[in-house]
Amino acid sequence: MADTCGTLGLAAKTLVDNGATAVYAIVTHGVLSGKAISVINNSVLTKVVVTNTIPHADKKLLCSKIDTIDVAPTFAEAIRRNHNGESVSWLFKRAPE
Repeated sequence: MADTCGTLGLAAKTLVDNGATAVYAIVTHGVLSGKAISVINNSVLTKVVVTNTIPHADKKLLCSKIDTIDVAPTFAEAIRRNHNGESVSWLFKRAPE
């Protein structure tokens, strides 16, 4: 989860200060509240990849470093499988298309 992204920005700086040439963050839940967009924009982060479990399209317009992964098909398949009594663990072997 990334809320104000202060820790994320500091972690990225630490990595670059110690030799990293690029820093990519993968975030499951992008709350992106308060100064998060400013922190990301002013950080050394190369890219922040966020799932769409929390809407953030308005914030994405303000930050070119944000990319989104759509998890709706995976969640939909998990719900369908659970409803029909099918194996949900199948999703760990193969994501739906």
